[in-house]
Amino acid sequence: MKKFFLIILILELIFVIGLCLISFFIPHLIIAEPLFLPFSFFPFPRPEKEIPHYFLEGPEKVRNEFITNSKSFLEVNLAEMKIRFYKDGQLEKEVSILRKGDPQGWGGSAVGLYKIISMNKLSYSVIAEVYMPYSIRFYGKYYLHGEPYYPGGEKLASDFSGGCIQLSDKDSQTIYNLIDKEMPILVIDKEDDRFDYPNRKNTVFPEISAKSYLVADLDSGFVFADKNPEEILPIASFVKLMTAVIVSEQVNLRNSITVKKGMLDSYGSTVGLEAGKDFKVVELFYPLLIESSNDAAEVLSRFLGRDRTVYLMNDKAPKIFMTATNFYDPSGFDPKNTSTAKDLFYLMRYIANNRPPLLDITKGEKVESFGEVSFKDLKNKNIFFNDPAFIGGKTGYIVSSKYNGIFLFRFSHRNLERRVAIILLGSEGFEKGEKSLEAEAKTIISWLKDNYF
Repeated sequence: MKKFFLIILILELIFVIGLCLISFFIPHLIIAEPLFLPFSFFPFPRPEKEIPHYFLEGPEKVRNEFITNSKSFLEVNLAEMKIRFYKDGQLEKEVSILRKGDPQGWGGSAVGLYKIISMNKLSYSVIAEVYMPYSIRFYGKYYLHGEPYYPGGEKLASDFSGGCIQLSDKDSQTIYNLIDKEMPILVIDKEDDRFDYPNRKNTVFPEISAKSYLVADLDSGFVFADKNPEEILPIASFVKLMTAVIVSEQVNLRNSITVKKGMLDSYGSTVGLEAGKDFKVVELFYPLLIESSNDAAEVLSRFLGRDRTVYLMNDKAPKIFMTATNFYDPSGFDPKNTSTAKDLFYLMRYIANNRPPLLDITKGEKVESFGEVSFKDLKNKNIFFNDPAFIGGKTGYIVSSKYNGIFLFRFSHRNLERRVAIILLGSEGFEKGEKSLEAEAKTIISWLKDNYF
């Protein structure tokens, strides 16, 4: 009898070892432990539960929906330097782009989903002092047009435009004659590359205190991890990023503004920002994005008009796919400024691809600023500004939002550079002994390196 039970036990052990080997070499096959065993015997570790991954949709989703729904629209593809006219969902005409804006020099073209505002066979640019044939205005100071020329007839020669999209005179006339006012115009900076990450370990994502977070590849939309990414929450000083976007796109950065006493009534104060002083618009981006100055936000907003600035911020948001965002003031001090981690990913993507000098400023770097910057020795609140892998970002805090962080880092995957956004909303920070915002971001970075990079 003892020999019989020994044989049964040996057979059971052989069976269990076989199952373990199968589960080890085929990790997606889930095998439960046999219930009849007198003890549990698993010589190899079970695979961790796989984290569900997905891709955030980019502008190509809008294009595909327009085509599926047989809609007429204009696609401006800056990556391919092509303009395509779709009639009832069918490609009818394609022409080449001669020049686009240079994002590295503040002049990046505005991307996103817009509509044609006005059309003129000839327009005049006060800023560039040139005529623009067959001009099609789609947002702010941004146009599609033919080859610009000076009043004397000489054509403007340059490698880049000031942000407008230039075509040959022949092609601009062709597109002009095909389209209608208020037709949708989809401007794409780059297609998502849909880069996937093979051989990932998928270990359990670390416990952090943030109420909502999103960790995603900026260029593919691949989501490494998330929690409540569409929950609407107060975003505090993240608002200043959109304030800077709007001002950079609507105002000539060489212009100066005189600070008035009423502009300095906001919470907090900035050394050197005093009533009666004049500053170039671009100078004010430094205290705005480095020290997170509420004063600087108010001064910048008064250049366009405070209410108009906030209106333009809310008008811009859905154009760059921030569909659940509401801006209430230019600084973020009011808790009515709300957004989601998903929307903030699209904001970071927009800035990184089209307004990168703003991210350079968040690191404390001096960028091309049309002259000297008056502000010196600003205290940088952006935590990782000294990290060479840090591309840029912003922190924010008000009582109702707790600690927020939006950080963009450079990683290397098999000698390929990848840009990864880490967005944290509602982190406990130092309250109640919880981990700090910085520590939580570092924990996520370590997890990314262990699993993907």
